[in-house]
Amino acid sequence: MSSFYLGQLTKEARVALEQQLWSQQSGKCFISGKPIDLKLDEIDIDHIIPTRDNGKDDPSNFALTLLHYNRSKQAADLRVARVLARFEEIRETADSDDRGANLNDVLKAYGGASATLRTKIDELTVTYIAQGTNGAESKISVPLHTDKLSGMRYFFGVIPIEKVYHDERINPRSIGPNVRGLIEEFHKGRPQLHVALGWIGTADFPDARVRVFDGQHKAAAQILLGVRELPIRIFVDPAFEVLLTANTNAGTTLRQVAFDKSVQRRLGSSILLDRVNRYREDKGLTEDDDSFSERSLVDHFKGEQRAVARYVLDGVRNAITYSPDNKLSDFVEYAGKGYEKPFSYSAIEKTFYSKFIYSKMLETSWNHRADIGENPRALEVAQISRLMSAIAEKLYIGKYDDEIGTRRLENKIQKKEDVPERHLRAFRMAKEEILHCWIGYIGKIIEHHFLHMGKMVDNERLFQYPFPDQLWANIGHFIENLARLPMWIDREASVTIFGGKQTYAFWQEIFESGESPTGHKAMTSGLDIMQMIKP
Repeated sequence: MSSFYLGQLTKEARVALEQQLWSQQSGKCFISGKPIDLKLDEIDIDHIIPTRDNGKDDPSNFALTLLHYNRSKQAADLRVARVLARFEEIRETADSDDRGANLNDVLKAYGGASATLRTKIDELTVTYIAQGTNGAESKISVPLHTDKLSGMRYFFGVIPIEKVYHDERINPRSIGPNVRGLIEEFHKGRPQLHVALGWIGTADFPDARVRVFDGQHKAAAQILLGVRELPIRIFVDPAFEVLLTANTNAGTTLRQVAFDKSVQRRLGSSILLDRVNRYREDKGLTEDDDSFSERSLVDHFKGEQRAVARYVLDGVRNAITYSPDNKLSDFVEYAGKGYEKPFSYSAIEKTFYSKFIYSKMLETSWNHRADIGENPRALEVAQISRLMSAIAEKLYIGKYDDEIGTRRLENKIQKKEDVPERHLRAFRMAKEEILHCWIGYIGKIIEHHFLHMGKMVDNERLFQYPFPDQLWANIGHFIENLARLPMWIDREASVTIFGGKQTYAFWQEIFESGESPTGHKAMTSGLDIMQMIKP
């Protein structure tokens, strides 16, 4: 940010100002909090409050920063930039399993989610113990209300963050980039218009946990700005499946919030667990009874059969996505469109999941052949995960560079910029229209292998049959031989076959004939699958 004051300083006066600010800030960068070495580090001086927001152009409004953090800051106001830098640190060290920081990670970073709320409920009143700023405890009594539509009881409380937890089952979303806007709004003193929603269970009384399931972005923004108590509308012993379904519908059918597909699948997987438990209760089965089938589960819930069938498939997708054996997951962009990872989650769904997950409901029992390790759905999850890991090992691990990413990569090639061949190959093979075609050939390899063995299989559920070692070897050879094709690293092809998003049919023609529909030669001939599976 330009400064008339700084522009008038001599070199000696500038150095003196840097030393003064360095001392005032205890030798640390105002934005990142990292130590500054005045002799080694590249540094900058900037206004804390922007001049456009009436910040003064004098030393009382200056801060010393590391050059990198000031140049890449996400907000003009350095106080907000410091908060956002702190959030980036939390994101980098997040231990949540949803591939991004959520409210739970923010709470833990600020000492939250560490204690219980001592609570009791009478007929019309809720009383809980709150701790004041001086450490003294006080009893807070508030009215207990009943929601006229759902019949659920609730109360409003201002709860210390130590007593607040994030409910990842109902809301598995990570905190998105829109938290920046909320931080800027709250920093300017503009209050939130809706309080967060949470719930408690009386079975835990008197020591309850307040679990937040809605409004995590607003809550996280306040905590990052130093708020130690959150206003929350708290439901008492709510119908869990109702909250879960309501939150799911908010991000899907109602589109009140933007749920990416991976979050939708995870929510569906959570709802599936609820439906399974309800089925057992309705049928008088024990908690571990798995004698029913997917079909009987779906048929039981009259009026929502299609939804329950979707939940079953969501459970399969979610199990593959978060399988510890799925190494390709590290190369998938889950939160919409990004430029660091080669795959979008949408592309994964349209290729691996749409081609290889059996979409019909099974008639066999939930635990069919589980005792010998051949449960159809378990095999499906394990073998699709193994396939994705094999692709990751052969094409992406140690080869694809997140720092180079995917943004305008073909344009960089056309401008003769230096892009490593292994990164270019990995990027091109991950394009959805290309991936769709060559993943399909793996299905053909599997079909052919079982046919050659004389085994009758259902081609729609190939991954529900155990693959022998030789089949895995054939698949591995195919991936390796496919990756050796010269077209993946042909830089001249950037303006022809890779010069824009093409259709599935465009690439199908190339793989079948070696030539594109527009007459550009991509390979010497079409793929010979039998040759491609040889070492």
